[in-house]
Amino acid sequence: MKKKKVVIIGALGMDFHLFNTVFRDNKEYDVVAFTIAGEQNVGTTGNAERKYPAELAGKLYPDGIPMVSEELLEDLIKKNDVDEVVFAYSDLPHEEVMHKASRALAAGANYRLISGRFTQIKANKPVVAICAVRTGCGKSQVSRATYRYLKSKGYKVVAIREPMPYGDLVKQNVMRFEKYEDLDKYECTIEEREEYEPYIEQGLVIYSGVDYEKIIREAEKEADVIIFDGGNNEISFYITDLLFIVVDPLRPGHELKYHPGEVNARYADAFVINKMNSAKTEDVKIVEENLDKLNPNAIRIYTNSVVTVEGNQNLNGKKVIVVEDGPTLTHGNMSYGAGYVAAKNSGAIIVDPRPYLSGTMKTLFEEFPQITEIIPAMGYNDQQIADMEQTLNNAEAEVIIDGSPIDLGKLIKSNKPIVRVNYDIEAIKSPTIEEVLDKFIKQHLK
Repeated sequence: MKKKKVVIIGALGMDFHLFNTVFRDNKEYDVVAFTIAGEQNVGTTGNAERKYPAELAGKLYPDGIPMVSEELLEDLIKKNDVDEVVFAYSDLPHEEVMHKASRALAAGANYRLISGRFTQIKANKPVVAICAVRTGCGKSQVSRATYRYLKSKGYKVVAIREPMPYGDLVKQNVMRFEKYEDLDKYECTIEEREEYEPYIEQGLVIYSGVDYEKIIREAEKEADVIIFDGGNNEISFYITDLLFIVVDPLRPGHELKYHPGEVNARYADAFVINKMNSAKTEDVKIVEENLDKLNPNAIRIYTNSVVTVEGNQNLNGKKVIVVEDGPTLTHGNMSYGAGYVAAKNSGAIIVDPRPYLSGTMKTLFEEFPQITEIIPAMGYNDQQIADMEQTLNNAEAEVIIDGSPIDLGKLIKSNKPIVRVNYDIEAIKSPTIEEVLDKFIKQHLK
């Protein structure tokens, strides 16, 4: 039987997981290439040739699998007589999903999306997954709150994070983070550090990598319960026993407009409607009405996203430049984050960063015009870190407000003090996350 030739389009994450669970060692298919998305992997595409390595690709791919820019999709289809383009993205508008479909179809290939039914792995321990309808809703806050509560009940807990493997994939195949040194061991980018470092700071263990079958089998050895922190609002990589989906009323309507966010909403056991303290009443109502359409039987939990300045430092009247979580601002389409909120609440004077932009920072602001008053914490490569450092040092400000989840001072040499901002969730009313977890404990851990 003739093999179907396949190209998997994605952004260095779900695409690898989809390959590992559906296509690796599957003799019906020949995966010609992965494509890399410039709009999501900001600064990682470049011109360097990359491969999904032979060590991870299985016996059918002794030379590995090429990874090329998605700009080359049509040529790739035509030159290789590709039969199917398989979509493996996260956090794209439905319209953009179909624009990619049109490109594939016009070039002569079928276009395919694959259900979680075929990609989700069965764990041997109970799994609580926290996913979302968009990037930047507050998944990691909910994940860490879930982790802390289960740990407080005496259970051994391990978190597993959706992948962001931008370096040596063989080295990063199964990663375990418990100490700061582990971040250097695996040569993590800033985006990766933003997700792993808060766990390390709270004394929690988190895994990530490429092969999520191997990852879960390692995690199970030290855990009574697994938490899947579905960064970038992926569909859970594991079959879930409890699925929280975080929703953002600051972006009302997005729960209906993004993939796989809408899929997640339809999957949900419980919605966490976060940022209630910042949301408008009319926007919350829009979200609630949309959730009624998508999944009326899911539990609804309401939480505030609480922002605090480390050390309660007085910022009133001080000129500050604000740094925020990069992915939330770029493909998350947000124009501000926790650092901006903290600066405003503290009475600080926010300095416009645009006159001070250096190198790749200038390009970033051109590509994402919604970013105007804040600096995204970018660091996929040394040049981006250097340009961010120079931009911050050039700024005529007294203080840098670090609203990213990492300790920026560990990565850059700053000529001004850095004040970190912390953010967490708090319950508003019953049912709470803890009350839902109590029921989960009775069903699955007692």
